Amino acid sequence: MFHKVSQFKTQLSDQILEVQQRYKDFRIYDFGSYALNRLTPKQGYSVETQLAYGLKARQRFDLFLSHQPLAHRPLIVFVHGGAWLHGDKKDYHFIGEAFAKEGYDVVVMNYHLAPEHIFPIYINDLHLLLNHLQQHADQLNVSTENLVLMGHSAGAFNVMSALYHPQKAMIEREQIRAIIGLAGPYHFDYKDDPICADAFDQSIPYQQVMPYYFVENTSTKHYLFMAERDNIVGHFNSQDLDRVLKDHGNHSELITIPKLGHITMIGSLSSLFSRFFETKPRVMWALEDAFK
Repeated sequence: MFHKVSQFKTQLSDQILEVQQRYKDFRIYDFGSYALNRLTPKQGYSVETQLAYGLKARQRFDLFLSHQPLAHRPLIVFVHGGAWLHGDKKDYHFIGEAFAKEGYDVVVMNYHLAPEHIFPIYINDLHLLLNHLQQHADQLNVSTENLVLMGHSAGAFNVMSALYHPQKAMIEREQIRAIIGLAGPYHFDYKDDPICADAFDQSIPYQQVMPYYFVENTSTKHYLFMAERDNIVGHFNSQDLDRVLKDHGNHSELITIPKLGHITMIGSLSSLFSRFFETKPRVMWALEDAFK
């Protein structure tokens, strides 16, 4: 009996190690979203997939067009998370549905991933997409005059860096009416970070990369969401950025979502679960506030 117990403990320990390794490699981000997409309603919008904004295979986006768009035709550009290592737009159809049914057109993009590619290529891809949308708005049947950039985790870093970046991009900044960052890492030292070290050049200090250090005064409104139970991205990232944004005279709102963690925050935007949590109502408030 004791031999069997010992054997069971060994097997359990091996399984735990395997799960931990898979968590490190897979990062869980794709897991929940894959399940959510299978149950996402298909009414209230049309979708076009695998549209190109560049020549490379990862430079693709999906476009969700609302069947009842708001009069001012706002366009949300959503950027997924995954520690810059993982993630795919196909796993975030529930984001497109969640906001298209509210009258927003939605773009969900792919971008190049680490370790094959490192910063700043993620931001370059986003700038390329924004320029593509502006140049082809009529063809795509969208308007880019009222843009909202929204990102989760690494994606929140990307959308914030679209404006606050070591090298200024040639984009129509005044058309970006709001940035909504969900549990974003905006001010951290990635040196030897166990999760995302491969996403950045380790010889370049984080002070030359993080959007926190490149904030300037803009007309864009900022909404920084934190998950109360986030154990992956520290709250100080949003708190620090909120402070420096306000120091530069920007509009910034710091919003904490109770009861949720880093990953469950994004899942709570799904139509399947949004009525049980504060995330979507607070994001909808931010979207309405952005256009006042």
